Amino acid sequence: MKQPLTLAEILAILGDPQSVTDLKRYFAVAGETAFTGGQFERLGGGGDRPETCNLVTAEDLIAVELLSVRVPPRTALDLLQGALGEAVSAQLGEIPTTVALGHPGALSLIGEGQPADGAWRLLRNADGIGWVVAGKLLARKRPHLVPVYDEVVACAFRTSKDFWRWLHDRLGEQDAILADRLADLRRQAGLPYTISLLRVLDVVVWMRHRDEHTGYRCRGVRLPTSGC
Repeated sequence: MKQPLTLAEILAILGDPQSVTDLKRYFAVAGETAFTGGQFERLGGGGDRPETCNLVTAEDLIAVELLSVRVPPRTALDLLQGALGEAVSAQLGEIPTTVALGHPGALSLIGEGQPADGAWRLLRNADGIGWVVAGKLLARKRPHLVPVYDEVVACAFRTSKDFWRWLHDRLGEQDAILADRLADLRRQAGLPYTISLLRVLDVVVWMRHRDEHTGYRCRGVRLPTSGC
């Protein structure tokens, strides 16, 4: 059974010069061709802006489509003006926008039965959504707490269940060195602070593994090799 990446292995990926190049390419820094997902957090001022932070809006649904997934029309209507949207909104109202994964207060939000978990389960169980889309919607609403997570990223990290808690623990290791490295990487790539540290990590890992990912039997991300 494959073991999840260690903190040292994650830091090795972040330290590879390719990571800065990939970030610049994804977010269209210095004239590069942008990926549509580069506007995921920023579209319409962000999903966590005060006036709509506890509501799923049409802009949120469009933002999710920028990550190549889609909420079916009937479920979208239920989120925008139905009981599902009301239920998700109630859970979002219990989740501050300022708490970041890796900080002590995050555990009381992401654990089983806690508000972020409750919102994710409501979305995951809705018709035509599933775990990937549910996570991306929540990442739009709480970008500092919930990471974007799909099959490619899961394969790269070699993780499965309890990813939020696993990443929370990695962010807390060694005096939060991972968060510091992500902030430095964001600066090196010339990205604004509106791009969360979780998004920086997601993009670096996804860009590195997306072309080589082979599906169910994939062996995971290729780690940088050290020079002699």
